[in-house]
Amino acid sequence: MSSDFEGYEQDFAVLTAEITGRIGKVPKLLGDEKKQLIANVEKQLEEARELLEQMELEVREIPPQSRGMYSSRMRSYKQEMGKLEADFKRSRIAYSDEVRNELLGDDGNSSENQRAHLLDNTERLERSSRRLEAGYQIAVETAHFIKTLHKSSIF
Repeated sequence: MSSDFEGYEQDFAVLTAEITGRIGKVPKLLGDEKKQLIANVEKQLEEARELLEQMELEVREIPPQSRGMYSSRMRSYKQEMGKLEADFKRSRIAYSDEVRNELLGDDGNSSENQRAHLLDNTERLERSSRRLEAGYQIAVETAHFIKTLHKSSIF
């Protein structure tokens, strides 16, 4: 019986590897190609669920003294299945970076362009600040000079 279980394990491993690979491709596709891949992944997920059911039946037929090890492996496979289903759900609604950039008009260099623009503006602001400070200093000196002239002409 454990040989049947191990055969199911191997089938499950191959199937989950295929599913994982296909899930990674889903966000990169559009239109009918994406729909077809989604349908294929759904079929494979159903096959994986059926394999898990078969494995569960095999575990029930294993003598109780050996069942613990197989039960823990089953919990691990069920967790893996849950993760695959969650990843698949996310991949169905996710857009690839290319699609996102196309929709947002982002050419990939925009962050570099924005950075350069920000640096230019920062330099311009610093130059303007220095000119304002110099103008203020001239105004203070002029006021001091006028005040000094005014005091000296009164006496």
